[in-house]
This record gives sequence, C-alpha cells and structure tokens, in this order.
Amino acid sequence: DYTHFDWSSKAYKERGWYMPPDGMDQLQKHDAIYFGAVGWPDVPDHISLWNLILPIRKNMNQYVNVRPTRILPGTKSPLSSCQTDPSTLDWIIIRENSEGEYAGQGGTTHENSPHTIATELAIFSRVGIERIMRYAFETARSRERKKLTMVTKSNAQRHGMVLWDKVFYEVAEDYPDVQHDKMLVDAMTVRMVNNPASLDTIVATNLHADILSDLAAALSGSIGIAPSSNLDPTRKHPSMFEPIHGSAPDIAGKGVANPVGAFWSAAEMVRWLGQGKLDSTADKLMQAIENVTKAGVKTKDLAGNSNTKEVTEAVCREIETVFKK
Repeated sequence: DYTHFDWSSKAYKERGWYMPPDGMDQLQKHDAIYFGAVGWPDVPDHISLWNLILPIRKNMNQYVNVRPTRILPGTKSPLSSCQTDPSTLDWIIIRENSEGEYAGQGGTTHENSPHTIATELAIFSRVGIERIMRYAFETARSRERKKLTMVTKSNAQRHGMVLWDKVFYEVAEDYPDVQHDKMLVDAMTVRMVNNPASLDTIVATNLHADILSDLAAALSGSIGIAPSSNLDPTRKHPSMFEPIHGSAPDIAGKGVANPVGAFWSAAEMVRWLGQGKLDSTADKLMQAIENVTKAGVKTKDLAGNSNTKEVTEAVCREIETVFKK
C-alpha cells in the first residue's frame, strides 16, 4: 500500500507551502518514503530544500545517507581504466546527513546594502561524527575489501574538521580488521579519477559527500542512474529513498530523463525494509535493471536511443520476467 503526497514546487506556487503542518506526522505513519525530486526555476533552491527534503531528513533522524556507485552492464565510464575493467569502480559513499555544512545555522545582516554580511556555520558534534564513522566502518567491514577512506579538509578548517579526524581515528581502533586512510577533499577528486580501484567505502561530511557522490555518478556513466538512501539506523522513523539527481526542469517533458536511478533507489528501499529477509527480492530488481541496460535499452545520457517511457516500460517488463523465474 502507498500514499501519494503532492508536495511539489508546482503545488507550492499555487498554495504557498510544500508540506502541511502535520506533514511529519503523516510521514511517520509509513514504513518508508519514496522521494522523487524537488525544485523549479520559479522557486529558489534554498526554499525548496529547506521547506521539504532537509526537514524530513532532520526530523526523521536520517543521519546516514548511503550512495552506492558502480558501472552497470552495457554502460561505459568516461574513465579509460574502467572501460577495460568496470569492476575497478565499485564504491559506497557514506554521507553525514544531519549536521556539518548543512546544519542551517547562520544569518544575514545589513541586507540590501553594500555592507551585507552573511554567515553559514558548519556544526560538528562528537555524537554526530561518531555515529556516522561507526556506520561507515560497519559498512566497510561488510564488504569484501574491508577498506574505508575518510575525506576531510582539516588542513584549512582547523576546528570542526580536526574533531572529525580525531573521532575517525578513535573509532578506527574498534575496527582493526578494516583498512583505513585519510584524504583531503580536493586530493580525493583526483584520486577518484586517476585511481578508482584504490577506493571502496568512503565517508565524508554533508557537503563533501554531496559533491563527491555527484562526481562518482558521472564517473560511473551518468548521474541519472545513481540512487541514495537517507537512513534512520534506529528504525524509529521511516527512512527515505531517492535518486540523487534533481528535478532537471531543463529536460522536463522531453522524454530524455533516465528512470534507472529511481528504480535502483526502489531496490535499495526493498533491501532496507526487508532487514535481510528481502535481499533476494532487491537483487532481482537490480537484475531486471541490469538486464535492460545490458540489452542496450538506455536513455541519451548513457549513449542510448530510448526515451524515458521506453526504458521504464522495459524495466517493468523485465521485472515481471525475472520474478517469474
């Protein structure tokens, strides 16, 4: 069973709000949130984010954002090394999703004058850092390579990011079986391009992971295929699943949007809801997606000739086929 909530930018323009006052209470009644995308040129981006998706993440305690990245069959990475061996790019980016640079702290004074001052404060708490580091180490431990790379900028940001580093190394002592290393965020972009095989699980702050995961998606072939999970590991609140791409109003109605990211996000939702009992179901959903891309049914961003409807229908047909086996 599902409930559709029309909390879109179009609705916001018509009625003046995204989410009703009891919106969080409505969401709390559900097991999961399957989110499309939000944003429209007529509405400033900070309005749409801070009136919808960010409040959901914060109020639902979704402090973990998981963004897997790999090259799907039948698709190509722009990296030559990955074209010969696609398995060299297989990452999971763990994003701190509740504080950091997106804490929403700051203000503006002397507006509409030459002396306008705006501040944007990043908040780093020990409890917030420790819980995301433990989740990242647990994720790395569960993967074959057992390798975790922490991203930082503590050479220039000498307070919050220094604490970030310190807690990382403290938590690392509890995971002697997990290899770990540290990368400055600017150097990390170079490493992702030049040596993708050296990476496996990556943990980064809210802002850094937001940027790096978009780069990761592009390196895997297209941002249109990338999924994400906003998780409350305590399971006291519903978690939220969404493709990482935005609403892309520039291509709206043209039939070129890639639906794969939405399908992949649905597979991640099934895996989370099953708590280990629905992994085979999630795997079948992914198999259906991969069968379609392998067959060459792809949108333009993946160098294909199919439109959004054709890819969507192909995946739906393949889901039926896979589940009949």
